[in-house]
Amino acid sequence: MRIGLAFNQRPNGTKSNRSARAAADVIETQDAYVEWDEPETIDAVADALTFFGDVVRLEAIGDFPSRLRRARVDFLFNMAEGVRGPNRESHVPAIAEFLGIPYSASDPLTLALSLHKGRAKEIWAQRGLATAPFVLIESEADLPTLKRRRRYPMFLKPVWEGSSKGICQDSYCAKPGDAVARSRELLATYQEPVLAETYLSGEEFTAAILGNGDEADCLPLIRYRFEALPEGALPIMGYEAKWLWDKPDEPLDILECPAEISEDMADQLRKTALAAYRALGCRDWARVDLRLDAAGVPHVVEINPLPGIIPDPAANSCFPLAAAKAGLTYQELIQGVVGIAWKRLTGEELGVPTLAGAAG
Repeated sequence: MRIGLAFNQRPNGTKSNRSARAAADVIETQDAYVEWDEPETIDAVADALTFFGDVVRLEAIGDFPSRLRRARVDFLFNMAEGVRGPNRESHVPAIAEFLGIPYSASDPLTLALSLHKGRAKEIWAQRGLATAPFVLIESEADLPTLKRRRRYPMFLKPVWEGSSKGICQDSYCAKPGDAVARSRELLATYQEPVLAETYLSGEEFTAAILGNGDEADCLPLIRYRFEALPEGALPIMGYEAKWLWDKPDEPLDILECPAEISEDMADQLRKTALAAYRALGCRDWARVDLRLDAAGVPHVVEINPLPGIIPDPAANSCFPLAAAKAGLTYQELIQGVVGIAWKRLTGEELGVPTLAGAAG
């Protein structure tokens, strides 16, 4: 098999010309490139994919469509986050579909709906899933809405970003004036709408999901141990917790896997996560973030159909950690996703390491 690998690599001092051109299109903020992958992650995924044959690396910027066409791959492993806009994660699979190339993970519609936190929450609410009440602030004209809201505190974030971009300690707004000021800052910085939702005060979890249809299931659940954060910090996985306080030489002991909770709570979290996954039509794999309200009811926060997969165990990357607790090596995780996607596409098994018994 000839397998393509679509990715976005973080620019650095030796960035390629293509990366440089893409960087010029990105709104320059402190967290501009946190969703893109480091070379070490791209190398680890490419190494795992050699199990199937030749691997063609395809940086998903610039002339990607023509390079993908010329590559003549049999299958495309997609981990590209895209450059900008609400549809950026949909670009690679849409191009692959246009060219008739089978690919891993979710389709363009699911990726666009999942990236837009407001659209995703509307679908979950319509399906009867618990998710925090919210309003969208699309421009300064919508700011009076925040003054009319009665449910405070609120939590604010950019509506179509990931990897905790734009989410920090200041995202917590105790009163309308705070929410208005934070909304103005986010609108100006990210040039996109702001999601303002009721703050959930309970514990937070994440569920890594593998599979399709009735075979989809959760890997061991992860609970965030917010007591590992600096004293007085808001208990959230914001930009500071992910990228500033969690250092390679001083990692935060923040991920508890498997989550030490009652089986009843674990069952509720798994059922909610799988329902959220299926409601948006996710395929092959995704990670669902969940948080409890004051009464202990699981609420869906977000979903990531292109989950982070940093190979370094010290990096606190959730999906590889959950897979490891289920008995899968990093290579087996990546190969297993290809096998799941190939079976979805062809009905055939690829002879990859078994995922049986991995869920839990």
